[in-house]
Amino acid sequence: MQNMKIGVVGLGNMGSGIANNLIRAKLPTAVWDVSAKAVKPYAKKKNAAVMAPAEMAAGCDAIIFVVPASPEIEAHLKGKSGVLGNAREGLVLYDFTTSDPAHTRRLAKMAAKKGVAYLDAGMSGGATGAAAGTLTLMMGGDAKALRRTRKYLKPFTSKIFHLGPSGAGHTLKLIHNMVCHSCFMATVEGGRMAERAGIKLKDMVDVFNVANARSYASEVRFPKHILSKKWDAKSRVYNLHKDLGMAVALGHALGAEVAHGEATLGFLKKAMSLGMSEKDYALLYRDFEKIRKG
Repeated sequence: MQNMKIGVVGLGNMGSGIANNLIRAKLPTAVWDVSAKAVKPYAKKKNAAVMAPAEMAAGCDAIIFVVPASPEIEAHLKGKSGVLGNAREGLVLYDFTTSDPAHTRRLAKMAAKKGVAYLDAGMSGGATGAAAGTLTLMMGGDAKALRRTRKYLKPFTSKIFHLGPSGAGHTLKLIHNMVCHSCFMATVEGGRMAERAGIKLKDMVDVFNVANARSYASEVRFPKHILSKKWDAKSRVYNLHKDLGMAVALGHALGAEVAHGEATLGFLKKAMSLGMSEKDYALLYRDFEKIRKG
């Protein structure tokens, strides 16, 4: 078995950026994805090896899961041929999904029974940040395990915050996404209102970006993906709907006020009902009036 230090399971927009940065840092990196097409570019890369998750568990110090959600990770953990059934001593698992913190805590307990540390890591920075190596991570779980394996996170991060016990990272990630997507939709509404008033969208964005209404939406999303008419924010409407649904449900469970999150979720539900699930979410601006009336 090849001596790999770190494994990456999931080679989509986020996972591929993370894996490529690890490889560029000359860290022996194992990779795997359900898609043969996603795995193919790594077959001949130096410092890289294609390896099933169970093999990673036996040979790596840490494994990073960059898959859609907790159920996909759980499927990899279970059974004699799963990750936990083949884990080497001291293995650390990193969950880079956006998931329900309650499910995260269940997986962490499952891993702990096998002596494996399980840390949840909410990400901010998107595919661009993953590729550039500038992700911000919101971490929950064993602080000692994080300190021991933090060196493997450095090639693709700029900031790492340890927030508390298991589930804390995913909790803040849901709050982060609720605020981020609500700000985006507020900017969409403002843009449509400005255009109705005869003000150019670009002029509104330019003013926002030197005034108090500036946000990631106005500084990055609108110039790069909406004003450009590229409509390529590289995330599906489905993803926003999923994140807001979990965030609002968590807010309700905590007895918190989530009125803005509920309003954003309501609009996303309309978009989903119009068949926009797999559409890039930048199109929410282009199709705003149709969605609003739908």
